[in-house]
Amino acid sequence: MPLSAPTVPAFRRLFYTVTVISLTVNGKHRQFDAPLNCADLLARLELAGKRVALERNGEIVPRSRFPEQMLADGDRLEIVVAVGGG
Repeated sequence: MPLSAPTVPAFRRLFYTVTVISLTVNGKHRQFDAPLNCADLLARLELAGKRVALERNGEIVPRSRFPEQMLADGDRLEIVVAVGGG
């Protein structure tokens, strides 16, 4: 007889279900506990309000789309921060 996973009642599954999203940001694997958009990610990385360029899976995301562009598990992101100087 094959083994099966223990049955967990539906009301208990709510307490055990945690959504984790895995992203690769500038080559570093990162995990977040909730779905996010590009603006949320920048806030969590303490880059909100800074001049940045963001590339998602090889495509540039326009700054105007940061709040609406949702990130998906497995996305690869490159973030470049503009620095002043001379």
